[in-house]
Amino acid sequence: MILQLFKKKKEFTLQRTYRAPIATVWEAWTQADLLRQWWGPKNTFVPECRIEPHVGGEVYVVMEAGEGMGKYAGTRWPMAGTFTRVDPVSRLTYDARSWTDGQEATTTIEHTNDITLQERDGQTTLTLDVTISSIGDKAKMAAFGMKFGYKAQLDKLAERLAGQSG
Repeated sequence: MILQLFKKKKEFTLQRTYRAPIATVWEAWTQADLLRQWWGPKNTFVPECRIEPHVGGEVYVVMEAGEGMGKYAGTRWPMAGTFTRVDPVSRLTYDARSWTDGQEATTTIEHTNDITLQERDGQTTLTLDVTISSIGDKAKMAAFGMKFGYKAQLDKLAERLAGQSG
């Protein structure tokens, strides 16, 4: 596997406040049936998802491009990782690698995701810190687009949570 190592890691932080209790947001991140309803940007869906939210447990999500993604329709992007920190209802951290199905050797992106949840007045603020530590030779555009993808899926989570509380 050929990976490009950085002298400086690529990092970004996203934050959202949801009109939902902390336990509801936690469940959206830790229950496979709920996560598959909002994971990924618009025009994608999740045909496979496994989550074992305990230290050493697996997180495995396959995102697939739908018809609305034109020439990318049918493309699959697996993400496989291991939870390194699980503080029930407040924090989840996992080390993961993501790639384009069938091109793992050149498209793998290694990253750490740290999700922190804080509740105040019935609303939950989610902070997502992402650190990308390596990018495959053909994954530069994908790594560049990760921030956009995460923003889009956090927006989908907001829609999902709004639909749940309504």
